Parts: sequence; structure tokens; C-alpha cells
Amino acid sequence: MDVLFRVVNVVSTAKLDRPVDIESLSQLFPNETVYDEEIYGGRVAYFKSKSMQGKVSIFPSGKIISVGTRSIEETIKELNLVAKALKSGLTEPKIRNIVATADLGNGVDLEQISSISEIAVVYEPEQFPGAIIKMPLGEDNMATILLFASGKLVCVGLKNLEEIKEAIKQLLEIICDYDENFRKQ
Repeated sequence: MDVLFRVVNVVSTAKLDRPVDIESLSQLFPNETVYDEEIYGGRVAYFKSKSMQGKVSIFPSGKIISVGTRSIEETIKELNLVAKALKSGLTEPKIRNIVATADLGNGVDLEQISSISEIAVVYEPEQFPGAIIKMPLGEDNMATILLFASGKLVCVGLKNLEEIKEAIKQLLEIICDYDENFRKQ
């Protein structure tokens, strides 16, 4: 009962070994850096090159955040690229969130799913067209899954691919137990 999923965003953080003068970055890297004191209040600069999938936020403290990549390897590569460009050392990158999408292959009855007691579900179709499902994974992890009537879903809040696979698998098992129409399709 495997469901394929696709990673659409990885968020990771690291810290450079020194503070950064972010005002000077646009002069050092005019084609890769976006810094506008009026817009960002002098708090952050963004580094983005043509070879990067995502972008890296750079803070004066030396903290950096990578967003917009589609793999763990790519996010770490981009953090290291910025550290190298700034001629700085880097703490071990930490994955903070992976966003994945999947298609269960069948439509689902969100009204019926909202009544399942094993999972925490918020379904208010007047407010949002999907069900917001909180899935506990062990003691410390919580997946948030946005599930739509089409059977498509978005999974957020987890930090590795195995957890995402497990969350989607558990959800699919629960749906199959409660939705006879889903099993027949």
C-alpha cells in the first residue's frame, strides 16, 4: 500500500562562523543578492544564483536559511555554496521542514474522514476546501496533512523522507478502514 510522493520544498538552517554585513552583499554579489533596507528593514538579504533551485536568506547574525529546494542534498549544497561564497565556515545544516505532495489515486469523502476518532481532523468546507489532519508519529513528531476530496494531499511538518512515507501510509490505512467506497475504487 505504497503511495508515491514528491518533495516540493525543503527548509534547512545553518549558522556561519561569523556575523555578516548584509548591506555590503549586494556590492559583493550584485547578481546573486537581493537586499533592500526599506523593504526588509535591514534584517535580511537573499542569495539566489542561476544554478540554485531555491534561495538562501542571510541574517546579520550569520544565521542562514535555505528554502525552495526539492531535496535534502540540494538544500545542504546551497547552504554550503553561500558559506563558500562568503568565505565562512558553517555549522552542521539542520532540516527543519519538508513539504511533500501525493495523490492517493481516488477521491475521498472528507465528511466521513472528519469523523474518524483516531486522528485529529479539522474540516470546515466554508473556510477551506480540504481537511486539515494532524497525524502523530511517535512521541515527538507531528505531521500535518492537507487532504482534498480529489485524493490529493500536502504533507508538512516532518524532517525526513521516511517520516513522510510513514505518515501517508498511516493515513491511507485509516482511510481504507473507514471509507468502503475508497477501498472499492
